Amino acid sequence: MSAPVGARGAEFEVVVERGKIAEFAAAMQSDDPAYRGPGAIAPPTFLASAALWRPDEAKVEVGFDRRRLLHGEQEYVFHGPPPRAGQELRAVERIEERYAKPGRRGGQMNFCVVVTEYRDVDGVLMAEARATYIERAARTTEETS
Repeated sequence: MSAPVGARGAEFEVVVERGKIAEFAAAMQSDDPAYRGPGAIAPPTFLASAALWRPDEAKVEVGFDRRRLLHGEQEYVFHGPPPRAGQELRAVERIEERYAKPGRRGGQMNFCVVVTEYRDVDGVLMAEARATYIERAARTTEETS
């Protein structure tokens, strides 16, 4: 079942760890010293890794058929400096928008925009990750024959 616009997942904790920042930077093949050491800052797309530790109840249910799911767009908005090693953030996902468009091969494509807010321990909004998910139109019987 899919959640409606405005639905929110459970809040979850994101601990910004120095080692994880360094691993992420290595995976990006970056040798930027800002991503190393005790005061390391998180690379711009580092917050995507928070989904790896997100508990099941924190995820909002988009309701799309995974066999037809595409990740259409990803955007990060920072409302101040990027998170640093040692910071603890609270994150929550919410469904911001749902809409549909006709598919190029017929049928309907469904879209869902999910925003994850990241706040510091004082509740100050640090960053937002905005993801657009697309459910491709189901194949017609002509396409499958």
